[in-house]
This record gives sequence, C-alpha cells and structure tokens, in this order.
Amino acid sequence: MPRLLGVDIPADRPAVVSLTYLYGVGPRTARELCHKAGINPQLRARELGEDEVARLAALLDKDYVVEGQLRRQTSQNISRLRDIACYRGLRHRRGLPVRGQRTKTNARTRKGPKKTVAGKKGVKDLR
Repeated sequence: MPRLLGVDIPADRPAVVSLTYLYGVGPRTARELCHKAGINPQLRARELGEDEVARLAALLDKDYVVEGQLRRQTSQNISRLRDIACYRGLRHRRGLPVRGQRTKTNARTRKGPKKTVAGKKGVKDLR
C-alpha cells in the first residue's frame, strides 16, 4: 500500500483512482498528476515504483493544496466568516444551511434529526 502525504492509498486500484483518496484530489486533478509525473493512469498503485511515488509527492507539495493544509485553510476561512459576523458566518455558527437553501423543510443534513415539539394543539381541540 503506497503512502502519499500521510495517507495510505489503495494498492489494488488504478493509480488515477487511488489518488482520489487524497483530500482535495478529484478525478481531474488525479489525471493531471499522472500526466505531469509521466505515469500510466491505468497502472495499479502497487506497481508504482519508489521514484514514481516520490515524483507524485513532490508534485503534490509544489503545485497543489491538499490534505492537512487544505483542511486548515478551509477551517480558517470559516472561522474568519464567524469572527466578522457576516450572514454566512452566522449561518455556520448556528449550524444552518449557508448557501440560501430553504429551512422550513429539507434542511435535515445541517439541522440534524427532527425534534418534535410536544403540546401542540390542533383547531378541533380548542372548542
């Protein structure tokens, strides 16, 4: 199992697929990396030599923001929004959708499981 930037990438998958296991590397970036490093994208990750893995690691360090550095950058951006108390920062702070989605229904991913309010009476019960 080759190790890149502190992450074990799966050995039994093609190199282009294995690279997508790194945070911040998608299919397109993985193809670019293989092309720049001169690696056959369909070659299995276990068949990569030490020099090829070293070339990939050097390219990732030099040209791309991935893994811990990208996670740190993202969290700093969110904390900056929280600190300046802009609308997006307030939404992050309250755990609500940030990008304008409706919240009356369909916000369960951000809001969590439904919390039922007890004691709500209907119109028929008031008579």
